[in-house]
Amino acid sequence: MFAKSDTPRWVATVLSWSLVAVAARIALVSAFLIGGVQKALDFPGAVAEQAHFGLQPAWLWATAAILVELGGSALVIFGRWVWLGAGGLGVLTAVAMLTANDFWAKAGHDRFLAVNAFFEHLGLIAGLVLVSILSLRSK
Repeated sequence: MFAKSDTPRWVATVLSWSLVAVAARIALVSAFLIGGVQKALDFPGAVAEQAHFGLQPAWLWATAAILVELGGSALVIFGRWVWLGAGGLGVLTAVAMLTANDFWAKAGHDRFLAVNAFFEHLGLIAGLVLVSILSLRSK
């Protein structure tokens, strides 16, 4: 039932539970779900956020962010077209990290914070790639 590995049997058993996979997918996209709902409920604020980062037309970027955050999250959670949902979320995250976390243009403590946020976003993109790989392998 389990492939030979250095993973303890009890850990492999827990990881094989389908509820664990669903919970992990929900957790992975939770920031996008919250962000998408907040932007949808406060569209003027979402437009202002996009404008703040120089993304124009801001209303179009805000609309795209909402659609990608909510739609991409749903695809990942429900395990349908995961590559598309995770890919859209990954691209959105890359745009965000390049515009909001431009550590190369900052100094001091601001640079420190931006470096951390930049690489946290990079790790999130890697997680989205991994969920796509796992989705492909589970078919």
